Amino acid sequence: MHHAIARLRVVLTLSVALLATGCATPRTASAPAQAPAQRSALSAADDALLEDLSKRSFMFFWEHADPQTGIVRDRARTTGSPVDTNARDVGSIASVGFGLSGLCIAADRGWVPRPAAVERARTTLRFFATRMPHERGWFFHFVNIHTGAREWNSELSSIDSALLLAGVLTVRQCFATDGEIPGLADTIYRRVDFTWMLAGHPQLLSHGWRPESGFLASRWDHYCELMILYVLAIGSPTHSIPAESWRAWRRPAITFESYSYIGGPPPLFVHQYAHAWIDFRGWREPPGVDWFENSVIATRAHRAFSLSLAKEFPAYTPTMWGITASDSRNGYVAWGGPPREGPIDGSVVPSAAAGSLMFAPDITMPVIREMHDRFGARIYGRYGLADAFHPTDDWVNPDVIGIDVGITLLSAENLRTGRVWQWFMRNAEIPAAMQRAGLTRVRPQ
Repeated sequence: MHHAIARLRVVLTLSVALLATGCATPRTASAPAQAPAQRSALSAADDALLEDLSKRSFMFFWEHADPQTGIVRDRARTTGSPVDTNARDVGSIASVGFGLSGLCIAADRGWVPRPAAVERARTTLRFFATRMPHERGWFFHFVNIHTGAREWNSELSSIDSALLLAGVLTVRQCFATDGEIPGLADTIYRRVDFTWMLAGHPQLLSHGWRPESGFLASRWDHYCELMILYVLAIGSPTHSIPAESWRAWRRPAITFESYSYIGGPPPLFVHQYAHAWIDFRGWREPPGVDWFENSVIATRAHRAFSLSLAKEFPAYTPTMWGITASDSRNGYVAWGGPPREGPIDGSVVPSAAAGSLMFAPDITMPVIREMHDRFGARIYGRYGLADAFHPTDDWVNPDVIGIDVGITLLSAENLRTGRVWQWFMRNAEIPAAMQRAGLTRVRPQ
């Protein structure tokens, strides 16, 4: 079975895994007591490394999007070629969301001519607004990059559609002067029927829908990457869900060593994806939850968790750590911790640290530097860091995956300039939804 199909199944079972860990007790954790360590400014050398890594990451989206549809491949080889399997022409709508945001970064940094980036964004939005198959505005998880047709009998995915929408709204603002892009973005966002995705529940959204069997049984009912979905749903100008939906999902409290925070499924990406676009800095949720700080602490707890495995895997060190959902030598796995989850074998997943650059550069940047300097071309290729590798044997994943390359790109940019946050938060629906959900600003953005 192909890695991407395995990933689809992994994502749909994360909520079951959470229940199995005993983390589903309905609790609301207040702002953790630990203060983050003082962040150090990037050195010129580190900033240059992130420039190179980011540009390489962007080139995945530039080179592996169909120029007529804008749909981005789910994965590619680290060498730059498409995979030589039945996944060759399979795209991921979540990858499209990251790629659209990447166009803004690339235009801003001059990696491609701005008119070319605008044209690619316009083409993508035009296809999704007028030709892409959808059901009530929602899109299938995996699709053909040339036609948009459903692949692998994948589900109509609520979370992957949300990640796509995040990119759509990002280009709506960063290319706001274009004569077509803002209107196309409006069409795509306003068409999404969020109330339909409630699937009969008054507050909680379904994971998705299949034409053969209807709505999936699982709901977005506990903390994870779901915050981007609920903010978009509450903020919808046409099909909004109740503001009370924000408080309807559980907030399990996790404690590991000296770290206490709100957690969910163990893979670290659940603390990263929503923050790639939503700038939670300066916002608080009663009785005092700071969602940005929560992800800072989750990152530090994950580092501590990784180092706690050093007796078993000596390659894990303060500058070589990080496990999140990724390929492994035995297929796609949702490994991570704390608590320990999956067949952890000493492999390292670069997007774990790279996706948290925006939270804790003092502990994540040294990991990126060590990977680059120590392993070089063995793991650092055309699109930056390989999806996963083992530091002490010869295994290196031959692929990069769009969502992992994407979180690396957006997190690095938010650390360096905050521009993705700035573009996305200019959409009036977003801060309005946060306020409707009960979050308050404690300092101006």
